Amino acid sequence: MSENNNRGGLLGYLATPISKGPWPCLIVIQEWWGLDQQTKSIADRFAALGYLAFSPDLFHGELAQLGDSEKAMQLVQKHGPTAALDAQQAFDTLKNHPDSTGKVGSVGFCFGGRMSLILGVNRPVDAVCTFYGGGMQQIFDQLANLRCPVLGLFGDQDVSIPVGTVEQFDHLLDGIGVEHEVVVYPNSGHAFFRDSDPKVFKPQAAQDAWIRVTSFFGKHLR
Repeated sequence: MSENNNRGGLLGYLATPISKGPWPCLIVIQEWWGLDQQTKSIADRFAALGYLAFSPDLFHGELAQLGDSEKAMQLVQKHGPTAALDAQQAFDTLKNHPDSTGKVGSVGFCFGGRMSLILGVNRPVDAVCTFYGGGMQQIFDQLANLRCPVLGLFGDQDVSIPVGTVEQFDHLLDGIGVEHEVVVYPNSGHAFFRDSDPKVFKPQAAQDAWIRVTSFFGKHLR
């Protein structure tokens, strides 16, 4: 079952497994376009695997049309300062949800990939995944506070996150000493997982990424 959810003032999309709980939980964090159907479909996919999946609406109902980068940037500038706090509220809510096992993971895409890492810095998340986390270098100085396993998934043709930046991220995680895996897919750019956009979607990379992320959460949240 899936639903729009605003319990306790926390806006977002909740996808519930059909199996009986309690369930491990996942926070599925939007790209910079906002909480769109793409993000909701990913939450649904995780719910079908037995996770209580919640996508917080970090832009509070506002959306940018796919491709309208100017509007998306405006939304990031407007809501970015409170987005991390909203994600933390989502974590606190799921951690204490009556149908939660107490295990909570986080996965985010683009802007959400950075938010996923920030959440891992500020809350005791059990596992963090970042898909091409836009602007993640802004928080490299905070990564020492991560205490959970990390999975990073990137494309080698992503001009917004050069391979050198990804390598720096990998080395920083080495230094922290947390369990991690960083994967760079060949012939893939930013948003290679977005199957609703044929201009960027890379089926082979997306399929492998899905296998890796479900195995990652299966290991650390089950």
